[in-house]
Amino acid sequence: MEELRTLLDPHNLWYLLSAALVIAGIVGTVLPALPGVPLVFAGLLLAAWAADFRHVGTFTLTVLGVLTVFALVVDFIAGVLGAKRVGASRYAVIGAAVGTVVGIFFGLPGLLLGPFAGALVGELAAGGTLHKATEVGVGAWIGFVVGTVVKLGVCFAMLGIFAFAHVV
Repeated sequence: MEELRTLLDPHNLWYLLSAALVIAGIVGTVLPALPGVPLVFAGLLLAAWAADFRHVGTFTLTVLGVLTVFALVVDFIAGVLGAKRVGASRYAVIGAAVGTVVGIFFGLPGLLLGPFAGALVGELAAGGTLHKATEVGVGAWIGFVVGTVVKLGVCFAMLGIFAFAHVV
């Protein structure tokens, strides 16, 4: 009974919610349906608040906020530049975005193939050749992968900075 009372202590509930947000955020860096990096930031902000900002203050939270914005910008730019770099049409860029979202429902293979297939179909719909559409699909896929890797790196950097602020 005492363990349950300790677990249900409001302080501990805030930390559990914080951890849930961080975990959901890390999952969201791979699944485009979730705003991954902002969820990690929200979880870390909640944990700092739960500790009355004793260990993590304004400077650290500002750094984490800047990293969050950086990750969002890089993710957007990587996806668009991946497709645009190989001369994608507007339909191909839209197709890559739709393919990414649809791919969520097909697990890891869908996540990996969705951007490629969406860009390929979009480029073909815009009147491109199969060769051009394949190049565009590969470009969109590379952009998706680069954006995901950068977001994951930023999330783990944010966790490291937060942990370092707690230790120091």
